[in-house]
Amino acid sequence: MAKIVIVSGTPNRNSRLYGLIHYSEAKLREYGHEVSFIHVAELPPEDLIRANFGSPEIKAAQGLVAEADAVIVASPVYKASYTGILKTFLDLVPERGLHGKLSLPLFIGGTIAHLLAVDYSLKPVLTALGARHIMGGVYATDQLVDRLPEGGYKLAEEITIRLDASLEQLNEELHWQAVRNSQV
Repeated sequence: MAKIVIVSGTPNRNSRLYGLIHYSEAKLREYGHEVSFIHVAELPPEDLIRANFGSPEIKAAQGLVAEADAVIVASPVYKASYTGILKTFLDLVPERGLHGKLSLPLFIGGTIAHLLAVDYSLKPVLTALGARHIMGGVYATDQLVDRLPEGGYKLAEEITIRLDASLEQLNEELHWQAVRNSQV
């Protein structure tokens, strides 16, 4: 069983991004993985803005990343990039804090025009943090994730197919990573 942390960079708890996040969490738990969350918007704002590395909440979030075998970085796209709140958290991840970890981006945006935001804005930052195995990830548009009146989300089949493929690949990579680590 691998440890996976999902870092949510949305400032809005009602974001359609949570449709992708909740679906991914359920699938990963089906695979038998331990999943934890960092809701960046719930970390103390002053500690984020002032880069307070001594904050207990920031240290706890950093600890989840440090202990994880894989990190899912989830964000809506604002102004052709991931959110500023996510950037403030990533700035607090120690240098090489993603070394040896699998990374899977999950993004949602208003239009397909921002599809490359993952490649041009997020991947360079993940690489700077030591990530070497950044998976292709999933980009969805808002139209493919419906909010349900009773709560929750309904994903279009196109997104569930792509999420299933990415999560299956993540599961396989985690399996082989565990095999390699057990041989060391």
